[in-house]
Amino acid sequence: MHVLLDDDRGQLALKRLWPWHQILARSQAARLDRELAEGASPEASASLAAHDLAASLRRILAAAGESPRPAAASTSHLSLGASRSPRVPLGTTRISQSASLLAEMASRLVEPGPVPVRGVAMVTELLADGTGPLYRQAADGDLGVMVARASAALTW
Repeated sequence: MHVLLDDDRGQLALKRLWPWHQILARSQAARLDRELAEGASPEASASLAAHDLAASLRRILAAAGESPRPAAASTSHLSLGASRSPRVPLGTTRISQSASLLAEMASRLVEPGPVPVRGVAMVTELLADGTGPLYRQAADGDLGVMVARASAALTW
């Protein structure tokens, strides 16, 4: 896979993304999320570019027994690993009720072109909040509303 990154002259350059970039991005996910939420450009490093939220959303849908829409599942490099179980319990009822919204949000994350950082940060917060409605049935907040807001923030 290739990504656009800032070069040493402040211009975008096409660079190859190696598998170790994805491993590094996963191991440093919390720090990378903070950097993106604080306004860091995803083009600043290969690790930021490799941070893959769409795959996480698809794994959650698969673990909850929901299938992403066929168009969302067609991006092969993102659907790999979709059968792995998450490490925390999921609010499967809420996920099932919002499955189409979650699949649409995952698709927006992988559309060609840049993705608004604000939307990426909102998706990250949704995925990272282990006490939120994605993981707990009794959590405050409406998962559908939260997903709709994050999806809207992913649109320019």
